[in-house]
Amino acid sequence: MTLNTTDPQTLATLRDRFHALSDGLRLEVLAILRDEEQCVCDLCDRLAVAQSKLSFHLKILKEAGLIQSRSQGRWVYYRLDGEAIAQLETAIAQFRPTTAPKPARYCDS
Repeated sequence: MTLNTTDPQTLATLRDRFHALSDGLRLEVLAILRDEEQCVCDLCDRLAVAQSKLSFHLKILKEAGLIQSRSQGRWVYYRLDGEAIAQLETAIAQFRPTTAPKPARYCDS
């Protein structure tokens, strides 16, 4: 899959997703959700954080499209969005050099 990295909407989505990955607690949440869906109360216990703090970070991850949620009764369960993670992998792969780096061009001063 190739992403159109000249499309403003694609760039905005990538920016938001990379921003969401820039916090240690959010990375911990993603690591936990990699293996299984979790209730917000279980995430709070595992991460030893207050629900209000965790809710802020979950909101950022959800708005970035990295996680999905579902309600069951009075609880909310979160899971990783595998397609969003795959899109990030594709985006990063597009930055891989395709040829050997060329020597620097000397500027006339």
